[in-house]
Amino acid sequence: MSPILSLQFSMFLMIFVGLIIKKIGLIGDQGKKNLTDLVINLILPCNIIRSFMIEFSKDTLIGFADIFIISLLIQAGCVILGRLSYRKQPVQRRKCLQYGFICSNAGFLGNPVAEGVFGSMGLALASIYLIPQRVMMWSSGLAIFSGTTDRKAILKKVLTHPCIIACEIGLLLMFTQVQLPDFLEKTLDSLSNCNTALSMLVIGMILAEIKVKELADRELITYTIMRLVVIPAVILVPCLLLKLPDLVTGVSVLLAGMPAGATTSILASKYHCDEKFGTKLVVFSTAFSLITIPVWSMLLT
Repeated sequence: MSPILSLQFSMFLMIFVGLIIKKIGLIGDQGKKNLTDLVINLILPCNIIRSFMIEFSKDTLIGFADIFIISLLIQAGCVILGRLSYRKQPVQRRKCLQYGFICSNAGFLGNPVAEGVFGSMGLALASIYLIPQRVMMWSSGLAIFSGTTDRKAILKKVLTHPCIIACEIGLLLMFTQVQLPDFLEKTLDSLSNCNTALSMLVIGMILAEIKVKELADRELITYTIMRLVVIPAVILVPCLLLKLPDLVTGVSVLLAGMPAGATTSILASKYHCDEKFGTKLVVFSTAFSLITIPVWSMLLT
């Protein structure tokens, strides 16, 4: 239990540092955006590639297949649940809430947590788990806001996403067991090691935008409980009944309990929905995930 608590306290401290540097103006909104782009387009892909540089075995392949199927089922369930739960909400709020069910912050926050709690194999499983979510994010998720279903544009968006490309490279390296040149491996290691720190700093910057008085909203509370508690609990039960490997179960449940993705507020702004509500959805669920993620981490280990 001690290493897990140490990891969580370390992450909290980095988040707090991110909050402070945003509050004092050391980094502004443009700086936060640039840092977010840096993590998504460079640091996280390097981290993903590095996570696949492990010894390949039959058990590894089975674990990847298991978590991929679980992720597909979770995404399908979240789409249905989002549509059924918010039919009576105003259109602009409904779009934010439905998208928030489809797209969590599992990529940005979940990867470093999965790696910290379960090691490099946990990160590799998390990367596979995220493939269906990234596809849904740029297909059904985008269609919620834009109303468009341009398959060619969606396919291009998915296939050219840096994290999807990183998964493809990582899987190729794992299956072939090719050894990279020493200088290239060291570069990957160095960039990969920045992932947790930079990701936590950005989460802290998002939390810095919170205004407590504006968060007294019933829908925010209901969504947060569903996203952080109910969904992972629903995933845990069948995983235990089916006696899936502990690592597959742990990563699946932990990533299923991540807060709303930051793209919720970004897309809400782009397509003229309730940007303010979308931002509050991200901030509120992220703030409470600082409590639920450590609890799930300890339960799952």
